[in-house]
Amino acid sequence: MNINRRDLIIGGACLAAAGSAEAIRPSKRLDLLGDRKLDVEIPRTFGDWRMHAAEGVVAPPSESSLAARLYNQTVARVYVGPGDVMVMLLIAYGNTQSDTLQLHRPEVCYPAFGFAVTNSRAAELDVGGAVIPGRTLSAETEGRLERISYWTRIGEYLPVNEDQQRQMRLRSALAGIIPDGVLVRISSPIEDEAAGFALNNRFVTDFLKSVPPALRPALITTEKARQLAGNSRA
Repeated sequence: MNINRRDLIIGGACLAAAGSAEAIRPSKRLDLLGDRKLDVEIPRTFGDWRMHAAEGVVAPPSESSLAARLYNQTVARVYVGPGDVMVMLLIAYGNTQSDTLQLHRPEVCYPAFGFAVTNSRAAELDVGGAVIPGRTLSAETEGRLERISYWTRIGEYLPVNEDQQRQMRLRSALAGIIPDGVLVRISSPIEDEAAGFALNNRFVTDFLKSVPPALRPALITTEKARQLAGNSRA
């Protein structure tokens, strides 16, 4: 069998490409949660808030094997605060974020449950010592309205939309890192939009101050956890 020079060049190039692809394949895991159990570490009472129920929270669809693989842990609770105001909390954690496994953002999740989503926009959540980039939106279906505030963490990044989420997964991949990720969503059934988002912000401020400091990086990144701790000591 004759192998000419052109075939050798092409073959060599293919081997080089394969080797390069293997070299940049992510191999280092970034897991900010570790072996902690969210259901155990997320407090059931804190400040003026008490857990009322664990039902009625819109959660990412879980009937498919893909969704089951995506979220390793979820916490869905309803809390009641001063004046019997109600706030719903969802925390969904996945230890692997990739092209095939990635967090479901509420803009996608809520329509799957029959909600119409409006006024989705980037927002900054001031939690009394750190500012968390996230989003606010409204979701409505027959007989139910929710004012939703949320953020997502991919590794040490806090993307505010799908494009940033893809970019930050790619940035992690190029650094050889397989990141974990979390969605933290707070919602309240308040008719007045400004009042609903203000209530969400008050809740999440109290919530983040109450969780164990060692858990905060898994929720808001290491940098934001340090900022919150530093301002708490000031």
